[in-house]
Amino acid sequence: MIDRRQFLAAGAAASVLGFAGAGHAQSVDQLQLFVPAAPGGGWDQTARAIELVMRGEKLIGTAQITNVPGAGGAVGLPQFVGQWRNRPNAMMVAGMVMVGALIANKSPVKLAQTTPIARLTGEFLAVVVPAQSPFKTAKDMVDAMKADASKVPVAGGSAGGSDHILLGMIGKAAGVTPSKLNYIPYAGGGQALAALLGNQVAAGISGYGEFAEQVKAGKLRLLAISADKRQEGIDAPTLKESGVDVELFNWRGVFAPPGASEEQKKTLVSLVEKMAASSAWQEELKKRDWTGILLTGDAYAKFVAEENARIEAILKDLGLAA
Repeated sequence: MIDRRQFLAAGAAASVLGFAGAGHAQSVDQLQLFVPAAPGGGWDQTARAIELVMRGEKLIGTAQITNVPGAGGAVGLPQFVGQWRNRPNAMMVAGMVMVGALIANKSPVKLAQTTPIARLTGEFLAVVVPAQSPFKTAKDMVDAMKADASKVPVAGGSAGGSDHILLGMIGKAAGVTPSKLNYIPYAGGGQALAALLGNQVAAGISGYGEFAEQVKAGKLRLLAISADKRQEGIDAPTLKESGVDVELFNWRGVFAPPGASEEQKKTLVSLVEKMAASSAWQEELKKRDWTGILLTGDAYAKFVAEENARIEAILKDLGLAA
């Protein structure tokens, strides 16, 4: 797992390497974006931000977004690998959540079968509770978990994803056996949000951007964030400040289907680089509280392989994988 300092260092290095290939960029008539999750979640938001910026920058004519939800991407990935093979101008949006979910679900289809194009964004996670919750701080929630974790159902994304990993890390730091944690996985961010607003769960974990509107409206209370330090414009302590020695950043990126030629790969990498360099993309990052961590091509492929090994070790340690 990597933290924000590593993210920013890698992003700085990528900015030197990545933009060198920008000359390959060309306009694409239609970009096909595959989202292995339900509408409303982080991957879906990323796909729609890509479409918005690329159309605005005239890098593409149109975009088609296909959503195939389930099991943190383990349902959609086989379709992308099998049915989307050799499709030009196609990309799947995925990230750390899928890496963990594929391991937890013992998926026979691997992310390594795709063609890594670019890592785009990173974001810390937020721990929230309904506005009327008795938990005023993260310590209150952790104390309740220590007393009886079964009575503290926590909503998040699919099993084995970053939300689940963070809860496991919180539990481990607090001395709670991972198997006793009460994690409620949802296929999309919209479903988890509905469960929180309907008081069906005690707490929720996701990217801050997915909760920000409801937090600002006073419908959810933000207990803590998983960043390494307090974030400007966000009135919440870090988990570490709250006495929970945990820090975690989520990352998202794009992948081409298997069978992409070198020329197709270069075109897609250059397309993403041009998008990432635009002021419109920078505005999207700011608006959605995402950190830009561009890393492209072979360097990104190496990162994905290393991240897979790192997350597998963490999931085993937390009892979330065999």
